[in-house]
Amino acid sequence: MKPTVLIAATFRWFPTARLGMALANAGFAVAAVCPPRHPICSIRTVSKLQVYRGLNALASFSEAIAKVNPHIVIPCDDLAVQHLHQLYGRERLRGARGEAVCALLERSLGASASFSILGARAPFMKLAEEEGIRVPATAIVANDDELRARISEWDLPIVLKSDGTSGGDGVRIARSLDEAQQAFRTLQAPPLLARAVKRALLDQDTRWVWPSLLRRRSTVNAQAFVAGSEATSTVACWQGTVLASLHFEVLSKQDASGPSTVVRLIEHPEMSAAAERMVRRLNLSGMYGFDFMLEAQSSKAYLIEINPRATQVGHLTLGPGRDLPAALYAALTGRPIQESSPVTDKDTITLFPHEWLRNPESPFLRSSYHDVPWEEPEFVRLCVGTRKKRDRLYSQRGWARSLSPARMPRR
Repeated sequence: MKPTVLIAATFRWFPTARLGMALANAGFAVAAVCPPRHPICSIRTVSKLQVYRGLNALASFSEAIAKVNPHIVIPCDDLAVQHLHQLYGRERLRGARGEAVCALLERSLGASASFSILGARAPFMKLAEEEGIRVPATAIVANDDELRARISEWDLPIVLKSDGTSGGDGVRIARSLDEAQQAFRTLQAPPLLARAVKRALLDQDTRWVWPSLLRRRSTVNAQAFVAGSEATSTVACWQGTVLASLHFEVLSKQDASGPSTVVRLIEHPEMSAAAERMVRRLNLSGMYGFDFMLEAQSSKAYLIEINPRATQVGHLTLGPGRDLPAALYAALTGRPIQESSPVTDKDTITLFPHEWLRNPESPFLRSSYHDVPWEEPEFVRLCVGTRKKRDRLYSQRGWARSLSPARMPRR
């Protein structure tokens, strides 16, 4: 009998569907709790779908767990992580009646003692520093005076980040005092109700509704700027041990602070060591991402944050030690890792559909491995439809040409 994985998502994001494909290929039975019309609904290998209701999130998650009875839960965005941590706290208060759910969540995410630190940027960075990991100076700023003090101490530019955000939504790089003050006010302020309602109605993205209604202000962190190139690691881990990992330099992004769209596979011992130390220190299980800055002159790696969830590169299978779904499957079943052949021998990988949506004329679409899942035609059609909605000028013939011709299926 296949072990079942429950994918947890609170908003529509294409990488969630890509992860579902990879987990199914690794041998899992895949189920999902997600908003209606999520891209993962187009995947043939997803057997069960439960609706995520943003205004009653914990009930959505607990109902999904009860119906699916998964062996492991994998969150795919930061709000899903928050919900699972909150669900753990609620179930723990129920005593014996909540033991099964608590055990599932600790098996899936790691030690519950670490939950509080995973969404708090400044405490996490302090912990990394204690582990001897190179990090930029980071501190919580509560008001304008504290912001000015950090700028005086570290100089400009400065990076501002709000807790509980992902995908670049809560990150600003300020190059002047005015920019920093404006960014601080924006990041700290509760979401605008009009924006929250629009996102909920049009995108079924309800993550901003409660913060807006409750006028909840975000915790804002200031971080010293590191000049260089961005890099990212993603790992599969089990009870504090890294089982498989992928390390990339970021070559292109959706926007200045958004998710990666083109990456280059690298080996970087400092990045590997940092991920292993933090996984061990926090006793983590599941899938996690770590973001770094590679210093321009020295290529030294500065750890800048953790993503306590699966990231957009976690589905890639790139050979021994680089197949995260296979590593998790082996950990759950107790069987040896049965890794798939690498999907490409190229180092540079263009993530579909994000780079194509960003720029259908991007040179990376032809020069690198373009990760188009032709085996899931409904998913590809959904991505194409998204592009058509954005720009009616691109015909179906045009988008097909812009994808990698070498991978087009033969008729």
